Amino acid sequence: MFSPTTGRPESGAANNPEPPQAANIRHPRSGGGWGVGAFDIIGIASRNLLRYRRRSLLTLLLIVIGMVAVLLFIAVAGSFKSMMVGQITDAVLGHIQVHRKGYVASIDNLPLNLNLKPQMVAKVEEALKANPAVEAWSPRVKFGGMFSNFAETTSIRVNGIDPAREVTTTPLLQGRMIEGDKAGALVGRGQIVIPALLARGMKTKVGDTVVLVATNRDGSVNGKTFVVRGVLEGVTGPGGRDGYIHIDDARDLLRMTEAEVSEMVVRLKDFSRLNKIDAQLKQALGGVANKEGKPVLEVHTWADLSPFANLARMIDLMTLFIKIVLVSIVLVSVMNVMIMAVYERIREIGTIAAIGTPPSRILALFLAEGLMLGIVGTVAGTAVSLATIFGINLWQPTFNFGQQQNLVMAPSIAGGDVLTIAAMVVAVAILASLQPAWKASRMDPISALRHV
Repeated sequence: MFSPTTGRPESGAANNPEPPQAANIRHPRSGGGWGVGAFDIIGIASRNLLRYRRRSLLTLLLIVIGMVAVLLFIAVAGSFKSMMVGQITDAVLGHIQVHRKGYVASIDNLPLNLNLKPQMVAKVEEALKANPAVEAWSPRVKFGGMFSNFAETTSIRVNGIDPAREVTTTPLLQGRMIEGDKAGALVGRGQIVIPALLARGMKTKVGDTVVLVATNRDGSVNGKTFVVRGVLEGVTGPGGRDGYIHIDDARDLLRMTEAEVSEMVVRLKDFSRLNKIDAQLKQALGGVANKEGKPVLEVHTWADLSPFANLARMIDLMTLFIKIVLVSIVLVSVMNVMIMAVYERIREIGTIAAIGTPPSRILALFLAEGLMLGIVGTVAGTAVSLATIFGINLWQPTFNFGQQQNLVMAPSIAGGDVLTIAAMVVAVAILASLQPAWKASRMDPISALRHV
């Protein structure tokens, strides 16, 4: 008889063709085949892989390297993306903004004739209060003006804010203050917070008196003195030249007769639900129309307002590319080892087929070898990746993003991502084994036994 493990003759088989212990092997004509269960097939596949240790280890090493590369890239790139998005949304833009229709298209000019009227503001606040996913919102009056320290004059973008509401909507804003007292309200009546770029260029310090000059919607010019309350660290992108004053001072400077608002900045309780809440708010505010029945409000996410959204999309695209590379590595490496296994074991395949093993069992045997390679490589790759991510978090490396210095990298990866990558690797390993396994199961026993 032949060993069900290797297909080689056992000692004494010539003198005792059917010893009592060969209970798992049935007569070919009985149609019973090779009577082994799933666990037996897994055990046999494991022993077959151990027969070719070097090749199996090299294949596992390729799978582990692919797993580590993908999981580390997802963790590190995700950390950078979250840090970048957090700096932009929590310090400048908020998660969502609501404007009057046409305002964003002309936002570079900060048009005052496209401000939200009080009745529009009331409609927006009503919709925001009705949505439980909204954490906070803050009104802003934005305009362009001239900034003077009585010796020099330059342009500035001014944000009139409600300090208490602004700090809940953009919680990192006050943390950007590099000069001035961070305690208390960000800005009070008669005070201004200026960007570091302007402070350095104009040689202006905290406590200095400055003048803001602005043109209102009617074209008349007005000026107002302010005391510098603090200096804000710059950010890359929108907000790099923005100053902040109290919203009541902004309305006084612009001689507004009504409590108009340029934009409503919204913060969500769960940023991951951004797209869903954006769709809900668009639906809720889409019914607000003018006398002609046309919608008068627009809802925009931070990605609609910042060029850095393209960088975030590039990170997602690179993540997809890395996953494709992983699939290619697993596919080529597992298929290579399985093709070689079939080629080197043709006579063994012919032997077990000749003693009555059905093609489905042979197919299952080779698929089990691919499955074992995928599972072991996945487990090892996941363990190495998680250990490396843990080590990076202990190391706490820092990087710079634009003007933001020494941002701490804290890579992490969701359990869902790990399970997805692991399932993909195992599935590809099985698929890579399918063609060689199918070829092995369809071999003619006589031709296989004649193979040299």
